[in-house]
Amino acid sequence: MRQLVRKFSNIFLIAALLVLSSFTVLLLQDKKPTLYLIGDSTVRNSNKEQWGWGTLISEHFDTTKINVNNQAMAGRSSRSYTNEMRWAKVDSLLKWGDFVLIQFGHNDGSYPDTTAKNRGTLKGTGEETVDLAWSNGKKETVHTYGWYIRQFVRSAKAKGATPIVLSMIPRNIWKDGKVPRANNDMGKWAKEVAAQEGVAFIDLNAITADKYDTWGAEKVTELFYGDHTHTNKEGAIVNAASVVEGIRQNPKIGLNKYLLKK
Repeated sequence: MRQLVRKFSNIFLIAALLVLSSFTVLLLQDKKPTLYLIGDSTVRNSNKEQWGWGTLISEHFDTTKINVNNQAMAGRSSRSYTNEMRWAKVDSLLKWGDFVLIQFGHNDGSYPDTTAKNRGTLKGTGEETVDLAWSNGKKETVHTYGWYIRQFVRSAKAKGATPIVLSMIPRNIWKDGKVPRANNDMGKWAKEVAAQEGVAFIDLNAITADKYDTWGAEKVTELFYGDHTHTNKEGAIVNAASVVEGIRQNPKIGLNKYLLKK
């Protein structure tokens, strides 16, 4: 009888230890900060022929110390990402100590309208708006590209998270043997918002474009699939590395300590 009691006591003890161990792991995971990524298809894609850099960036981080959560969605602009409540979802998950990488621009360029994709935003970073009336009676006030980026930044900061604004990856377009930079539109406005809000800016567009200029058009074309915007896996690896370079250049961001050593 004593042996039976001892046997069940040991089983109970082992079970209790397993439950305690699982609870400890969950507790530690919850305490780890999370790096959230928001953006378009150049950040998250199908991972078949076309890849986004966000899928591969976790390979640069010590994931025992930080979680990486890619919430980007193909085809979205800063406006449609907001309207579809995708940012609201990320915002609901944010906690103090988290980080958010923000990269939009490729789908923001068209003038705002009520087409199916409804992606276009107004140019600039100001408070200008345009009111749209949808066929179903819905009303929408569309803002500037910079306004939407500013909302992401301010919401993240309000949760105690650290937002980092990025310029969009460069396209495989060449002029006089160089890749044109996004210095007069989205990249410029992204940088302006970051400066206005006092947060870090990573000029991903310039960091990768500098590499492209060195490699030349023939080699760079091998990094894209299907068009001049979307990279294959090798191209996504290049852009993920460029993001990490930008992080290392901005030690005040606080992400450096989570990066794996070179």
